Amino acid sequence: MNAASCGIAIMAKASSPGRTKTRLVPPLSYDEAATLNTAFLQDIADNVLRAAASASIAGYAAFAPSGSEGFFHRILPTSIGLIDACLANFGDCLYRTIEELLARGHRSAVVLNSDSPTLPTALLAETAEILARPGERAVLGPSDDGGYYLLGLKAAHRRLFDDIAWSTDGVAQATLERAREIGLDLHLLPVWYDVDDVQGLRRLFSETRQPRLASGWRNDARQPNYPAATAALIERCWPDGEFAAPRKRAPQAATASL
Repeated sequence: MNAASCGIAIMAKASSPGRTKTRLVPPLSYDEAATLNTAFLQDIADNVLRAAASASIAGYAAFAPSGSEGFFHRILPTSIGLIDACLANFGDCLYRTIEELLARGHRSAVVLNSDSPTLPTALLAETAEILARPGERAVLGPSDDGGYYLLGLKAAHRRLFDDIAWSTDGVAQATLERAREIGLDLHLLPVWYDVDDVQGLRRLFSETRQPRLASGWRNDARQPNYPAATAALIERCWPDGEFAAPRKRAPQAATASL
């Protein structure tokens, strides 16, 4: 794994009702949201491994909470490494993951969200290729809610993670400004979407139910990744393509930080 030039780590939280994908409740139940989280993690891990077929990439899950390794061993391929990234502040989680990937011998390190199962595989390969070029540089993948789905670095720059208002619409812009401040040559990827609210969920449902073969999703290099586990879950649980009526919230539900 350490022979790969680029380490890509999914910022992953173990699926637990009331603790994962809670912004999708309602219309989903807490159990459904947790099951969807598992499908997302499986599809994103497969996407990273698919990108590794055409670029020098090693895949990881930077996980939380601590002690949940068994969950990730059960649901992810054995080729996906694990990094304990459970810290109180999200910026610290990201920074620690970047540091650990570089410490494991990769020449570049990428943190990837767990909310974009349809992210085009080509963008992951492009990220690794850009970071393999000589000189100090970074890659940023902005999401349509003002955050980012991906950040790739060749060195651990603490300034990119300090005093950022996480989970707001200014995260990507603040990161861009920090990169300029420290003189980083930054490559911008196309905007993509997160599935962390009902609007994103409806877009995902619509895309996975379009009448085309899974293999046809990759005729174009920038076509969305076909999220097989997520698509199968949607077909099984919501065969009509619609959510059920809003559900009651579970008592004492905790908010996810990853």
